[in-house]
Amino acid sequence: MSTTTAETTAPAPARRPRRHDPAKLGLNLFGIAVFGFLFLPILVIVGYSFNTGRLLGAWKGFGFDAYQSAVDNPVMIDAVITSLVAGVLASLVATVLGTIGGVALARAGAKARWAALLTALLALTLITPEIIDGISILPWLVTLGTDVGIGPVNNGMVRLVIVHTSLAIAVVTFIVRARMQGMDDQVEEAAADLYATPWNRFRQITLPQAGPGIFAGALLAFTLSMDNTIVASFVQVPGYTPWPVYVLGSLKTGLRPEIAALSTVMLLLTLVALTVVWLVLRRSGDDNAAVARTFTGG
Repeated sequence: MSTTTAETTAPAPARRPRRHDPAKLGLNLFGIAVFGFLFLPILVIVGYSFNTGRLLGAWKGFGFDAYQSAVDNPVMIDAVITSLVAGVLASLVATVLGTIGGVALARAGAKARWAALLTALLALTLITPEIIDGISILPWLVTLGTDVGIGPVNNGMVRLVIVHTSLAIAVVTFIVRARMQGMDDQVEEAAADLYATPWNRFRQITLPQAGPGIFAGALLAFTLSMDNTIVASFVQVPGYTPWPVYVLGSLKTGLRPEIAALSTVMLLLTLVALTVVWLVLRRSGDDNAAVARTFTGG
């Protein structure tokens, strides 16, 4: 009894005053400032997409007039359709080629020189400034289409698909390679011991395991195609103007709320695509760190 009384009457230990680390606080504030600098302009554009005024920067009131005007504008709709079609076709081609490359790199030996060379070439396409890509690929397409006489190359949609595929194939390859590197090779070896053909091993073992990475690569290739402006502005021909190039050209006459409205729709499509990628990878068993590695191809 006396022990219980002593325990109940014992004074609580004094709490130490919480000390704030100035360096940590400074880094947190810097991080918030960086995120604000990056994302506040996007939020402003989304907000001004509901502007009922004629010009984007002159706020007149809240409404959905810009969305209705954008839908009624055939030139804007054609630009959006061009971007969507080019994005779908480029992502399909980049996914097929990137899957083949990713599987090949994942199965290559550590000393395979061709794998190192292929990795370097693909990495080069990621770090090369797009302005250089545009300057170099335009004469090449003109030569193929005019001098060599390959007619389809003169088609604007074919040009967009070619350049968008060339920019996205490295992303798909690295994502598929990262996904394949975590697989157990003994499963395929066991299937081979059971006389499964190479095609059946790929279709029934490799493809289901690499599926989330392939799907993630396809959606990221689609988003890269939708966002590409610089290279597309070099190779686009009249009648096949993608949406980013149309927006860039509209800067000469002044931005209108219709552009903000359709840009908001395109932003939502991109966010939905990235969310689907995240969900697919999470449902396949990856944690957030693994999802981040897959996104970066690490």
